[in-house]
Amino acid sequence: MMTRALELAEQGKGLVSPGPLVGCVVVDQNGVVAGEGFYVFEHVHHAETIALAQAGDRARGGTAYVSLEPHAHHGRTPPCTDALIAAGIRRVVVPIQDLNPRVAGRGFEHLQAAGIELQTGLLAAEAARVNEKYLHFMRTGLPFVYLKLAVSLDGKIATRSGDSRWIAGPEARIRAHELRHESDAIMVGARTVQLDDPVLTDRSGLSRRRPLVRVVLDARMNLRPDSQLAVSAGEAPVLVFAGKKDGDAKLRELGIEVLEADPHEPLEVLRALASRSLQSVLLEGGGKVAGSFLDAGLVNKVTFFVAPKIIGGIDAPTAVAGQGVDRMAEAFVLNDIEQIQHGADIEITGYPRRPEERKDEGF
Repeated sequence: MMTRALELAEQGKGLVSPGPLVGCVVVDQNGVVAGEGFYVFEHVHHAETIALAQAGDRARGGTAYVSLEPHAHHGRTPPCTDALIAAGIRRVVVPIQDLNPRVAGRGFEHLQAAGIELQTGLLAAEAARVNEKYLHFMRTGLPFVYLKLAVSLDGKIATRSGDSRWIAGPEARIRAHELRHESDAIMVGARTVQLDDPVLTDRSGLSRRRPLVRVVLDARMNLRPDSQLAVSAGEAPVLVFAGKKDGDAKLRELGIEVLEADPHEPLEVLRALASRSLQSVLLEGGGKVAGSFLDAGLVNKVTFFVAPKIIGGIDAPTAVAGQGVDRMAEAFVLNDIEQIQHGADIEITGYPRRPEERKDEGF
């Protein structure tokens, strides 16, 4: 039942930010599913109230499986804990606490004070993974940074002339657009824009609540008014971090916002994005941008699409530049690695562990 609640929660991808993904399953006294629901920001009603409405009188004496701690405060909706109590739910199973300061622990306390049996911890790791972006944002106040790159077998992201279309095949590109769909913002460096002239839109075909915010780190303000980003600024936001307040007048006329946060300071950039309630940013390159965020220890998750191609060339750009490390023992190590094949390409995803001074492991 908890697995199902997590599956329901994931149906809200792209539709809940800046809120969390929440799913709920209500089971009657006979152990039969009586109601299901998942949260969508625009629908206002929360997963619990949707599932309880479906269950009706069958909820009394039953169990509610909820993917995240129900809230006990008055916000855009009345407390979900009130709804669970009023419906006569006997037991509530929740894997993890909501880290929102307005919620954290209070929902659990309200349910227990009402005499409802509370069970926590079931599939906690899986539940935290589902809401990793939201929980990170609540814990740190910064967007979750997801580095996504398509690379050749020899680690190149383009040829020596700058040609990068296409390293990965069509199946991997479909998956890449799914990652865009799950993100609030997408970020690239000025050179990527100059060489590729990308539009950086979500072409997954899936519904989303807010347009994907397109972010360019461009200290020299090289973004051309006739670029695809500039001419489409009226359709989806474009933010340019230039390190100065004033930008090209033509760009401003097109609706591009120029910010004075220093594009060479990743933490400053993330704080500016956080002030706009952007929970997550998909970092798509190039190598210098990827390197600067890794050097700063600000990359939370990594996906590389590795294509069975060899590009070669000492001048061809590599996936990650920046300062890098001096010793192999200081290299980032990915945890919880997942490998999936997409056509001829392999997706490798994991969570980078921050480099630390540690004893040489001998390999």
